[in-house]
Amino acid sequence: MTGIEELLLSRIRDVQDYPEPGVVFKDITPLLADPAAFTALTDALAEISVRSGATKIVGLEARGFILGAPVAVRAGLGFIPVRKAGKLPGATLGQTYDLEYGSAEIEVHAEDLSADDRVMVVDDVLATGGTAEASLQLIRRAGARVVGVAVLMELGFLGGRARLEPALDGAPLEALLKV
Repeated sequence: MTGIEELLLSRIRDVQDYPEPGVVFKDITPLLADPAAFTALTDALAEISVRSGATKIVGLEARGFILGAPVAVRAGLGFIPVRKAGKLPGATLGQTYDLEYGSAEIEVHAEDLSADDRVMVVDDVLATGGTAEASLQLIRRAGARVVGVAVLMELGFLGGRARLEPALDGAPLEALLKV
C-alpha cells in the first residue's frame, strides 16, 4: 500500500447500517475536512486528468462536484456538472438509466460540451456503475470524447467495473482505492 492510499483510507469512516440495515457506508467527510488528505486526493486526481489529455472535468452529482471542481482548478481545466434531471436551467441533454428498482435521469447543459472536448469523469465512489455508465453515454451524445473515469474509491464487490467496461470503450478507469 502506498503512502497516499494509507492517508486516504485513514480518513474514510465506515458508518454501519447506513442508509439501511446491513450496509456499511464509506463516509468521505473526514477526508474532506483534513486539508492534507484533501489536497493529496485533489493532486492525484488532477495528475490522472492531465496525463489523460483531458480538456474538461465532468463531476457527477453530488460528491463528484466536491471532488471534480478542485481537480479541474488544480489541473487548469473546465468543470462541467452532471446533475439529476430538472436541476439545470436552460437547454439540457438527458440520459435515463436503470436502478435496482426503477430508473433515474441525469442531465448536462447542451452547450457545455463539444467535439473539441476530451472529458475525464470524476466521482467519489464507483459502486454498481449505473450513473457512471449513463454519464459516458451522455458525454458522447453531446459530441465530446471520453478519456477516462477517475474515482477515489471502487467498491469491487458491487461489480461496477464490469458493468462500465463496455461503455468505457477502451478509456481507462482509475480508482485510487479498491475495497
